[in-house]
Amino acid sequence: MTRPRLAAASAVVSVLAAIAVAGATGSLAPDRAAVAPNPAAETATSPARSEVGPRDALLEREPALAQALAEWGRDFYFTRAIYSGSRGYWRGRGTWSTDFPKADRQFLFILHRLLTLLDLHEWENPVSLADPELRRFPFLYMLEVGYMRLTEPEILGLRNYLEAGGFLVVDDFWGPDAWANFAYHMSLVLPNREIRPIPDDHPIFHQFYDIEQILTVPSINNAMRGRYEECWGPCEPKIYGILDDRGEIMVVINHNTDLGDAWEWSENPYYPIDRSTYAYELAINYIIYGLSH
Repeated sequence: MTRPRLAAASAVVSVLAAIAVAGATGSLAPDRAAVAPNPAAETATSPARSEVGPRDALLEREPALAQALAEWGRDFYFTRAIYSGSRGYWRGRGTWSTDFPKADRQFLFILHRLLTLLDLHEWENPVSLADPELRRFPFLYMLEVGYMRLTEPEILGLRNYLEAGGFLVVDDFWGPDAWANFAYHMSLVLPNREIRPIPDDHPIFHQFYDIEQILTVPSINNAMRGRYEECWGPCEPKIYGILDDRGEIMVVINHNTDLGDAWEWSENPYYPIDRSTYAYELAINYIIYGLSH
């Protein structure tokens, strides 16, 4: 079965993603001072857009696209999945909210600096897997899946989202037990889809940045102790995918690594800058791939 497209948002973002690639500028190595969060200052992620550039010219040439954007909202929302979990609560919320909202905000700050032509929603955008509104947002980030316990409405919601053309990035789960729990739930969400390793030469690793090696991205506490892994025994970082009927990746899975912690602590002088740079580069490749395939 081929996947029907998401509502108008998917077509809109596909066009604008191509423009964003052309307009990406600047070095990715995090500026420790510039990345320091200031949630109260909206201007930190919302600079004035009075200049007329390629994006504006495109919207002038494509009135239907301009109308769709006006109805839908911003070009890109960094959407985080809210789901049912079993490990207790993180700062009064479920495990879905690990590193939230700081990681999301700092990632958006860097994303705005690099993809200058993309009209970003400035703030975090958590949405429940069971919420029909999820289909408005073609990109979805989900983490700590080793502890998830999806309900039937959440299973159905995620399945409908992916079959409609959504792109899911899974992150921050470690070891065989967490993998077994994730694989079980994905067998319920997509019962006829296989999880398979993504080869090093796959285009997803070369969308804008060339990722030559898969790295372990540690939590801040482990990084400060000189330990990167969060599991005992073999803990090699791996990236897997689930493909649609066309052979395109619909779910990308980061196992034994934690991109979100690198975004959250990239301004910290004790966090290894090579791992935070890698975490930003890989995620930007994911976004460009997900929004253009």
